[in-house]
Amino acid sequence: MSRIKEFNLPDLGEGLTEGEILAWLVKVGDDIELNQPIVEVETAKAAVEIPAKWAGRVQAIFHPEGSTVEVGVPIIAIDTDPGAGPVEQSTTGTPTAELPSPSAASLAAVEVAPEEGMVEPGLIGGVAPGGRTAVLVGYGPRNAPAKRRPRKGAAPVQPAPAQAVPAPVTPVQAAPAPAPVAPTPALNGNGRAGGGPVLAKPPVRKLAKDLGVDLAALTGSGPLGSITREDVQRAASGTPAAEPLTVTAAATSAASAASFGADREQRIPVKGVRKLTAENMARSAFTAPHVTEFLTVDVTRAMKALDRLRDRREWRDVRVSPLLLVAKAVLLAVKRYPMVNSTWAGDEIVVKEYVNLGIAAATERGLIVPNIKDAGRLTLRELADAMTALVQTAKSGKTSPADMSGGTLTITNVGVFGVDTGTPILPPGESAILAFGAVREQPWVHKGKVKVRQVTTLGLSFDHRIIDGELGSKFLRDIGDFLADPEAALLAWT
Repeated sequence: MSRIKEFNLPDLGEGLTEGEILAWLVKVGDDIELNQPIVEVETAKAAVEIPAKWAGRVQAIFHPEGSTVEVGVPIIAIDTDPGAGPVEQSTTGTPTAELPSPSAASLAAVEVAPEEGMVEPGLIGGVAPGGRTAVLVGYGPRNAPAKRRPRKGAAPVQPAPAQAVPAPVTPVQAAPAPAPVAPTPALNGNGRAGGGPVLAKPPVRKLAKDLGVDLAALTGSGPLGSITREDVQRAASGTPAAEPLTVTAAATSAASAASFGADREQRIPVKGVRKLTAENMARSAFTAPHVTEFLTVDVTRAMKALDRLRDRREWRDVRVSPLLLVAKAVLLAVKRYPMVNSTWAGDEIVVKEYVNLGIAAATERGLIVPNIKDAGRLTLRELADAMTALVQTAKSGKTSPADMSGGTLTITNVGVFGVDTGTPILPPGESAILAFGAVREQPWVHKGKVKVRQVTTLGLSFDHRIIDGELGSKFLRDIGDFLADPEAALLAWT
């Protein structure tokens, strides 16, 4: 059995097909232990650390940081018996322990090509070792040397003139013919030869191809005579371009300053968490018929209740925020209207008797929605601890795929960004999502007088196939009633 083990990228959950290597935690030559974290990988769900499957010594790392690797592809080689001596290396630098040695019979059967029949590199159709003719499959023998495409920007190589057959010598001395004058290549507006390379960036070339414009016929107005998007668009629309016979430095500078090309654009690859979020949001937005309702609430009493809660001895080390009361209000309202916590399954509606409460969290890698499992069974203190742990794990980038699956109802706190409210899109498979806006001091009519009160706005989006206007309005109203007077609601609802 080989001592060199290749460790493949595992499926990190729910059929994920690829992952991006964020950081290697080991390097070649390191001695590692069983289950020691060796690499940090970001999937479409989250960033996770992968432990070693074997103990031993790192022999090779196949993919650098930043590369995207498919599930099942080897990412690292581990020598499981480093004390057994050095490991052979192949010509590619890959460990090749216990490679079989060729037998004497197999070496004797190898034929060496004769000197005259040797095929030069690039020559197709010559005699190959063993007397065979080297051909391209499906094309037959070819005796012409293969031609290499000239490098980009290099001057085209002119073919050497064929040698003329010498004419017979006659006694009459002919007058020497004048040396032929080489024709001067015509220069276009770019100052290049008619057959020379066209200076244009790839996006400009694609635009010209889409619009059917011949780049070789254009006069470039960009730096060094390059063709810009404006040149292509002008040619496509038939607008004549001014033909500057003399391009001054000021004109060139003005043209450069007015160019809007790819050199002034930034391209961000869509992958990982952002890619999955985009796919989910697009699928949900065009699958579930969304309805959004809004409710503005006076939460002055709720803010005072939080202050009293923070002053209690058993709550002094607990992170308490208005979001805690919003979560409690949602959980209590679900008990009164369980249809809100359901999923559309085509021929039936699946009503969940448990609430996996999702809390949308903005991270450096994008928006993720981890959820608190069976949150309806938790006490207020347990709910506060669970929300604190959820947010801290999300910000550190360590949220596992399991923590982001199975959500049934979601809250997004846009108020932390100073936003009043929004029209959130439903996570796939859920029927409702609540947006919690910023709490602001505003003039408010309280007990017949205009006073300064603390006010917030709630936005509830729901799937209209499941939740009609009456049910959505009652659910949102009860959440507002709880936030307006949480102490009275707790006494009346529990």
